[in-house]
Amino acid sequence: MFMSTPPLIRLYLLVLICAGVLSACAVGPDFKQPEAPKTSSYTETTLSKKLATAPGVPGGSDQEFVEGADIEAQWWELYKSPELDALIKRALEQNPNLGAADAALRAAQENVNAQVGSQYFPAIGVGANAIRQKQPSAVYGLNYGTDTYNLYNATVNVTYKIDVFGGARRAVEGARAQAEVAQFQLEGAYLSLTANVVTSAVKEAALRAQMQATEEILKAQTNLAEVTEKQLVIGTVSKVDVTSQRTLVSNSQVDLFNYERNLAFARNQLAVLVGEIPSNANIAKFDLANLQLPEKLPLTVPSSLVRQRPDVRAAEAQLKAQNAFVGVATANLLPQFNITGSIGAAALTSAGLFGPNSALWTLGGGILQPLFQGGALLAQRRGAIANYELAAFQYQATVLNAFQEVANALRALETGAQALKAASDAERYAYETLDLVQQQYKLGTASYLAVLYYQNQYQQAKVKSVAAQATRFSDTAALFAALGGGWWNREGPAFKPKDIANKDQNETSGKN
Repeated sequence: MFMSTPPLIRLYLLVLICAGVLSACAVGPDFKQPEAPKTSSYTETTLSKKLATAPGVPGGSDQEFVEGADIEAQWWELYKSPELDALIKRALEQNPNLGAADAALRAAQENVNAQVGSQYFPAIGVGANAIRQKQPSAVYGLNYGTDTYNLYNATVNVTYKIDVFGGARRAVEGARAQAEVAQFQLEGAYLSLTANVVTSAVKEAALRAQMQATEEILKAQTNLAEVTEKQLVIGTVSKVDVTSQRTLVSNSQVDLFNYERNLAFARNQLAVLVGEIPSNANIAKFDLANLQLPEKLPLTVPSSLVRQRPDVRAAEAQLKAQNAFVGVATANLLPQFNITGSIGAAALTSAGLFGPNSALWTLGGGILQPLFQGGALLAQRRGAIANYELAAFQYQATVLNAFQEVANALRALETGAQALKAASDAERYAYETLDLVQQQYKLGTASYLAVLYYQNQYQQAKVKSVAAQATRFSDTAALFAALGGGWWNREGPAFKPKDIANKDQNETSGKN
């Protein structure tokens, strides 16, 4: 019955039978997911559940760690800043690095489709040609002159490589793993972008606050300089007192210029993060007083960290890909099997192609065992094994870095809260002291040197207090980023260009 089946159907059935019989075998090691580090904590010493507070100043509110709590996808919304939310939305629509990561993912996914098509399915092609040729009769062993004729033919060709040792399956497995790498690299770009926007906005707000504080201090210093100059006229102070105060004014002006420069740099950075030219970005102005410090800080179980961090997941996927490529290199050392066949027709006229005597077909199989290629195949396998070991070490390094970043963020939050409390107290005491000394100086009961000293002290305390406030906000963002950022709870793609986002919004509005 099988021999009476048409040749093309017979070939296809043979391919399916061979593929089914041999599909259970795949050389090379099967990938095993690395175990999570066996630890119950991130830090060397126990953390305080609740952090120190500094009531009355931005960033000084209550914060506590919640063990095992999940991370919200849009964690930055906990800062309760509409301006920050809008800025991140723009960045997710326009940032070119995020767009590039999205394009890389789509390319990797199409490469998987290409590998599946080329490795798992027969290659089928249709060909046709028409030839007019002249041949001497001698090519047929005759001696009667020459023949001039037309020759038409049409064929369907099938080629199939039988995956006896699983090389094709390993190649597809490797391509899928590389697509996973691209997927988690996109998630990493998403996490990095959102965290950078938050920290850059906090930096902008801190510089603005430090600049404002310096302006206030400069105003007070200028007023005191004018008072000192009047006292010089009546002889109650020396020239040294006047020049010292003017020096202090000039130094504060230098600080003010530096803050102006750094503030411009911070705003330029925010513009680039949202994919805009700085002159066209129209970035909102941020104020630390308008940011709310998240009260609940999620603390992921350490064993879950390796499943949440995009960089760790990307390193694991890379390890999986290199493991598959070892299998590909191993299969290349073994015999290669293939089946080829064709069916068609040939005739001297185009109408004759469909005649009863024009049919032709071929069916064949082949096997090739590599014997000597100058050691190339063995070298390729050794190289694949070395690449797997490289990926394994890189995975270990990525995991260690992940735990280091979480541990650093936790300690930074703990010490940052304590530092803000101390800095807030120092600012308050410095201001009270300066105010008392300035009043005494005006009454002539305090020296100018005392005023000068306490002015410097207050200026430093004020700037440190603002920096400590900003650090609380930034360290909070660093913890969310170090724990993975909650990308697994997000709905929709990481990158959604503005035109697509507007289209979806319009479609939703139309349905409503």
